Amino acid sequence: MNKLLIYDEYIRLCDALKLCGEAETGGMAKLMILNGDVTVNDEVCTMKGKKLRAGDRFAFDGIEYLIVQ
Repeated sequence: MNKLLIYDEYIRLCDALKLCGEAETGGMAKLMILNGDVTVNDEVCTMKGKKLRAGDRFAFDGIEYLIVQ
């Protein structure tokens, strides 16, 4: 599992996908989310503005990330 370090209270899911390199642009991240290709804490998430906090996990294409502070 990869760790994604954040310095704020939370990060939006679409921003997290860009930060970890899974999406090149915000538009690409939004499409990935709206298509149901991204899971948050083992559930499909279609909310592009979903707030992720320390301890949350998200995954795309079999690669899982853990949010850490």
